Amino acid sequence: MARARIPDGEGDQAVAAAVSGDADRAVTAKAVRYLLQLLAERYPGGAVEVRVPPFGAVQCIEGLKHTRGTPPNVVEMTPAIWLHLATGGRGWSDAVSSGAVQASGSRADLSGRLPVWRPKVAR
Repeated sequence: MARARIPDGEGDQAVAAAVSGDADRAVTAKAVRYLLQLLAERYPGGAVEVRVPPFGAVQCIEGLKHTRGTPPNVVEMTPAIWLHLATGGRGWSDAVSSGAVQASGSRADLSGRLPVWRPKVAR
């Protein structure tokens, strides 16, 4: 069964609150899930599993689809690190080299795919 899609307006509000530090656990969870949703929508596939415990995980990026057991390409990080990476607040190579992101497998590289969200600019 597919997970319910978070509407863009709700997701944008949650991400903005989480990035500003004005979010409780529920809002932070929604922000993390929304950003994972954006990643999976922009880069569909099943070759890489991105995990942000305890809030969510998605499979993304074209390639061999993984269906059971531990996938060969896994990226895992904390919610705070995911928020920074997905919104452009931190670079991929810095996060990986510092150990803030655990990435295993030959395809577990999100460097060209982040950020997935930018703040909306009022005009």
